Amino acid sequence: MSNQKFVYTTYIRTNPDRLWQALTTSEDTERYFFNSKVQSTWQVGENVTFFRDSKLDVTGELLELEQCKKLSYTWTSPEDPTLRNEPTVVTFLIKELEETVKLTLIHSQLVESDIVEDSDTFWGLNNGWPAILSNLKSYLESGNTLKAIHA
Repeated sequence: MSNQKFVYTTYIRTNPDRLWQALTTSEDTERYFFNSKVQSTWQVGENVTFFRDSKLDVTGELLELEQCKKLSYTWTSPEDPTLRNEPTVVTFLIKELEETVKLTLIHSQLVESDIVEDSDTFWGLNNGWPAILSNLKSYLESGNTLKAIHA
């Protein structure tokens, strides 16, 4: 397994409680995460799943949860053709900065094929996550998501 990782930071005009809700409720994730609904009991060791259009898209195990500060879970896609010894890990770090929240995403335990150099696509974690988090930022700041782009 590679120790490669993708890190992305954005600043959102919101509060930690609202951002936490957006990361952990299906009503919110469906709006900004390409129609994906998150489901979990949010207990460490339990499953975290994402369903897109009623089809399982991602599954994982909740590794760490510190409400409104840190959320970490494994990430496995049934559609991923990559042979992996271990799943990748997604971690969200939330830090309040007055009227803004700094959100840092760390997607770790990646292999070379997880990164796609073509920037005119949403394929590759390095292209997909910025689109998702930009959509999250727009959603929390304005109540609206970005218009769908097909790249």
